[in-house]
Amino acid sequence: MFFEDENELDEQTKKERERIEKATVENVRADFEARREARRRLESGWVLNMNFLSGNQYCDVSPFGGLEQEDKTFFWQSRRVFNHIAPTVESRLSKLAQMRPHLKVRAFSDESSDVKSAKLATGVLSYVQERIAMDETIAKATMWSEICGTAFYKVVWDEKGGRQVAVSNSGEPVYEGEVSVTAVSPFEIFPDNLAAEDLQSVQSLIHAQAVSVDYIKEKFGVTVEGRTLEGADAKAYSEPSAGKMPYEWFGKTTSNMENAEMLIERYTIPTSEYPEGRLEIVVGNKLLYTGPLPYVNGEKGTRVFPFVKQDSMRLPGAFFASSVVDRLIPVQRAYNAVRNRKHEFLNRVSMGVLAVEDGSVDTDELAEDGLAPGKVVVYRQGGKAPELLNLGDVPSEFSAEEEWLEKEFALVSGVSDLSQSSTPVRVTSATGLQLLLAQDESRLSMTVGHLNSAVREIGRHILRLYREFAGDTRLMTMTGENKKVQVHYFNAGDLSASDIVFETEEITSPQMKRETLLKLLEAGVLCGEDGKVTKENKVRFLEAFGFGSYENAQDITALHVAKATEENLSLVEKQVEVDEYDSHETHVLEHTRFVLSEEGKKAFEKYGTSVKDRFNEHIKAHKSALTK
Repeated sequence: MFFEDENELDEQTKKERERIEKATVENVRADFEARREARRRLESGWVLNMNFLSGNQYCDVSPFGGLEQEDKTFFWQSRRVFNHIAPTVESRLSKLAQMRPHLKVRAFSDESSDVKSAKLATGVLSYVQERIAMDETIAKATMWSEICGTAFYKVVWDEKGGRQVAVSNSGEPVYEGEVSVTAVSPFEIFPDNLAAEDLQSVQSLIHAQAVSVDYIKEKFGVTVEGRTLEGADAKAYSEPSAGKMPYEWFGKTTSNMENAEMLIERYTIPTSEYPEGRLEIVVGNKLLYTGPLPYVNGEKGTRVFPFVKQDSMRLPGAFFASSVVDRLIPVQRAYNAVRNRKHEFLNRVSMGVLAVEDGSVDTDELAEDGLAPGKVVVYRQGGKAPELLNLGDVPSEFSAEEEWLEKEFALVSGVSDLSQSSTPVRVTSATGLQLLLAQDESRLSMTVGHLNSAVREIGRHILRLYREFAGDTRLMTMTGENKKVQVHYFNAGDLSASDIVFETEEITSPQMKRETLLKLLEAGVLCGEDGKVTKENKVRFLEAFGFGSYENAQDITALHVAKATEENLSLVEKQVEVDEYDSHETHVLEHTRFVLSEEGKKAFEKYGTSVKDRFNEHIKAHKSALTK
């Protein structure tokens, strides 16, 4: 009887669990549909931006949402597209790529632990960014933000990433794990509050994407029955859900996705009911996961969304930002209209408009063939001969309006003609051209600032994920100061994202950096006491101009610096003899630099005065060789 009651209890528990799972699935799906419906108008604007970028510029958002094509008023109207939006966006993307920030970490204080942690964190960030192709991800997300206004980064821990370290009992490979950073389009992100201005003001966030059933099977180990996702549903868009006609996207009609299903992830920040937050993953009618947020990736050990938001031009009281394409669309419409009307007028002037007396000629033949050179026009005897109407010259207003609209493209976008490889005719001095370049840089400063903030936040997420999952011993290969590959073992506990300060390098274009170096060279700042450029500065100067490999092939200074650095590590443990072929001047500088550095002071404190004595003897030997 006891076992029968236990079986009955298990059955009841199973039914209760199924009821809760069904209710959760229904709640998540209903919440997703409600958020998608609330965001319908915004998505129509994004799709309109994509159409204008691709060249489909005779469409607009209908009063019911969705896009509709604009018809010609007359059959003879010209409907050519003179796309200025695409090169403008390409110019902005190119400038933003040149001004892309690079992460580095500054110590929170002068304590040795903070200095060591900052140095390790900087190395980890450089190592991770190279392995996961971070630059490509940033470029993709920046493209989304420039077109739609907002883009997102999803920062998670991939258990199957990194190197293979072992093999499980079942024969499956075991990997060390790696951070995964992917660019997410705004179409896939659904906040609970469209008036929130940042992720910190959002209570719940949904990430919805269309995936194949094979992906679900591999990722979650669950088999689901796929279906055909039609049109925009295949991208989690909301347009065709209301039965609207398919729209153009980058010149192509949205396609269907076979054997797929919507993967819906709903993230909820920690509350009193759920102190560790909540994550619910739904595919079709199945609940794949429900539990706390997976990562401790917030301040002070809290759990937050694994997303980073990047904006182009922020709007007050709006979660999704505006883009430069939004501002350019009215100018582009006016420009197309002016150019087409101008061409229509030119066609009338060049081909002419005939006036004929009724019944005097065969109008059908004349309409079909026109007035070809050498054509014989036969008209009724006594009638009036056909004549061309005098249409006059092309009005000057067309050219004036066209010129003003071209200037307005630069005014609205913040990208001048100079950035598009077209030197202004009125500007001839080098100072004027430099001022124009500086003006372009300043007009992009807000967008660059948002990019800077997003990259800095990604760095925080990366270090916190490494601290949580990297383990006690982690192998990392990185390039040292002398371009030599170094192997490091570190403990994830040494990465303290709360005791270090994230910053990015000064965001300037390569041209500005080279111009600054040339000015410093002219001022003599890079020269030694004899007024000549030192060999060390010469190497660094050529590296800044992209000729580092050439200099290293011609000059052995870099090799002497690398040898002296290796000797510094060896001198901590044993005495090192001075070689006759050493560049003694370079070695003295490098050994002295180590003695005065924090690393050298720590070595003296740890191993005693014997280390300091070895360095003194070694430096004396180099100086003695110099006097011979």
